[in-house]
Amino acid sequence: MSTKDLFLIVDYNLSRVADVAYMARYARQAYRVRSLLIRPDPGPRDYLICDDVIDLDPRRADFVEQAVSALGDKAARVRGAVVFSDNAVHSGAALLERLGLPVDDAALAAGAFSKHVYRQAEARHRPLLEAQRLMAPDCERIDSMAALEAFARRHPRGFVLKPSCEGNNRGVVLVRAGDDLARAFDEVAPYLAEGVICEELITFRREFSYDGIGALAFVTEKVSASGRYPVEIAQVLPANLLDAERHTLRRAGDLCNVLVGQRDGPFHNEIKLSDDGARAAVVEPNRRPGGMKIWSLAQAVYGIDLYARWVDTALACAAPIDLPPPRLQGATVMLGVASDGLFAQDDAEDGKRLFESALVATIAAHGLAPGQLRAGDFDWLVRERRVVHAVPRDNADFLAQVTIFLGTFETDIRGVLLTLREQWQELLSDAQADLRPYAANAKPAASAPL
Repeated sequence: MSTKDLFLIVDYNLSRVADVAYMARYARQAYRVRSLLIRPDPGPRDYLICDDVIDLDPRRADFVEQAVSALGDKAARVRGAVVFSDNAVHSGAALLERLGLPVDDAALAAGAFSKHVYRQAEARHRPLLEAQRLMAPDCERIDSMAALEAFARRHPRGFVLKPSCEGNNRGVVLVRAGDDLARAFDEVAPYLAEGVICEELITFRREFSYDGIGALAFVTEKVSASGRYPVEIAQVLPANLLDAERHTLRRAGDLCNVLVGQRDGPFHNEIKLSDDGARAAVVEPNRRPGGMKIWSLAQAVYGIDLYARWVDTALACAAPIDLPPPRLQGATVMLGVASDGLFAQDDAEDGKRLFESALVATIAAHGLAPGQLRAGDFDWLVRERRVVHAVPRDNADFLAQVTIFLGTFETDIRGVLLTLREQWQELLSDAQADLRPYAANAKPAASAPL
């Protein structure tokens, strides 16, 4: 290949800017190709991380035709490509098919964007799934209170109300028997235009994700908040599983990949597991790397650079590799507040210093030896002043995201991360005792990107 060849990246969510920059840099160094990015409303940093940028929205009905036109003569120079956002998973794959590039199936990719389309695919194959002890929840698109009430009557034990095509746990409401349906409907009203669905409640308590690329797969354990808003507060790798439980999750994850057309590319399938480990149910599929730095955790835990692997797959049809044993435990942890309030990054003069203090207190609380627990990345999620809730409603109700690594398997990192979150909140409250009280008329929190 030569520097006249192009590596195409179709869209990305803003929190992935460092990953896109790394992939573009790796492609240039390893394969001597220039990077070309397609995304809507590109900003100055897009032109810094990629060699060329095309301003185009992958959700346009005519995206493929517009992209081909915008590429012009460059289309013949594209030697490989990746699709890096949920919004582009369907149209981006269709573009790659039009360009004759290797890509996972475009038509089936719709199931990796629309939760409703995926549930419809499950319903068509229900006997196959049930034979594998996989639950396919009842699902219905609703657009009125009458439809919501009818679904509630069919599922008196409870159900989940959520947008059809939305990430970040945004708009997800758990509705139990006796809950106010009108209030629940109001909470999802902003998403009605794009589609809102009701899903039968999956009663399995434990949740995991089946992550990987191509034939390489691993299981990540999810730690979620309890109550009305099941927001993710941590991701843990490796997941603590029995062999039988791992087998169940692998069956569920692989069948999910089949339904959404995944073959060679990345996947992040969220799955719930029964207490006995024999049954599973897919919460949602994704044909992209998992959020909350799951691939970064995997690099530390297993020593595999999955972002480089993705570029290799796109440009060189890389052969599958085996997953080595884990070297340590890793977790991505979301850090919040102890009470509702208005918050801006400037309210904590040095958030990283506060976090390091919380880490020291956590090490002492668990009696860990020096060097056993170390910090990775610390990233602020709040910039401008906005309301942050003590009981998180979605990913916007967190101040920061951190990664931690535990160099021993004698202590469970899940207990460690819970202590770390508590220590952070205590130290933040002490440092910011004058944090403004919650204002009822304040603007709601803007959602953090995936």
